[in-house]
Amino acid sequence: MKIVVLGAGALGSITAGYLARAGVDVTLIARGARAKFLIQDGLTVRPVFDASAEFTVPVRIVEDAASLTACDAFMLTAKTYDTATALAAVPNLKPEMAFSVQNGVVKDDDLATAFGWEHTIGCIANFSGEVQEDGSVLFTRNFGLYIGELPSGASGRVQTLASLIDGAGVKTVASENIESVEWSKLVGWLGLTAVSVLSRLYTHQVYEDRDLAALQVAVAKEAAQLAAATGVELVDLGGMLMSRTISSSPEAKGIEVSMAEGEAMKSRGVLTHRMSAQQDLLRGRRLEIEETYGWAVRRAAELGVDAPALTTCYRLLAAINRHQG
Repeated sequence: MKIVVLGAGALGSITAGYLARAGVDVTLIARGARAKFLIQDGLTVRPVFDASAEFTVPVRIVEDAASLTACDAFMLTAKTYDTATALAAVPNLKPEMAFSVQNGVVKDDDLATAFGWEHTIGCIANFSGEVQEDGSVLFTRNFGLYIGELPSGASGRVQTLASLIDGAGVKTVASENIESVEWSKLVGWLGLTAVSVLSRLYTHQVYEDRDLAALQVAVAKEAAQLAAATGVELVDLGGMLMSRTISSSPEAKGIEVSMAEGEAMKSRGVLTHRMSAQQDLLRGRRLEIEETYGWAVRRAAELGVDAPALTTCYRLLAAINRHQG
């Protein structure tokens, strides 16, 4: 199977690194200093949950992606605000399957516009990492890459791809209900990212603080109403993403679920994890606001869903974002 990964940030690097180590035909599209570094020094992945499993592997790096044509699978990892630019960089690419680990749910429409719905599959990333100053990548959580046919179903091609990536070392699930999974990720992500960026605390601290947990639950419950108005049923994905339980339970129960996850992260020794948006904030980079929070607020208004907590967080994050970079 021939796989093309666009974006050499944490998730793209982790996936490409494990695939390359497993001998899969993988091409990583990178640019600038990052591309030069990877060509010269290879790709180093450091799993924090297993320090002995660190590895460095050479990966095929392409800077000018216009030369790429057919592939079995294309993985988009660019930030949501860079989607148009990223897809314009692969004008001749014709993937059998295209999927995106970007946050939000509009990514599927973007891929379908570029490659057609018949070549677009759904996806969420419930794994995480962080590119370090030395160019290596910390692999902080390996809870799962979910892929599936839209709106539902796990076809033979999805199962083959999932087995390949899972076998390489990145836990991957062929989902039968990927639309629900995508929305469930969005619901949990909206609540957690807001309090993470606004507090600047480590993730386990965000979960453990009762006031922050309460705000996280409030945002998640409003986002869940948006999902319900769209006709999507939420599911629990474990770890940080207990969207069904949090949205369907009394506030006190949701807060306890959040605080329990903080304790679980501490027990696993995950003490320095930061949400990707917070990483961007601390490095002075743009945040993915309009394509996630902004879209959700506008959609809530269209559907008549009352979302005061979500709207307040959106306005705060949008203001912060205007002064980034």
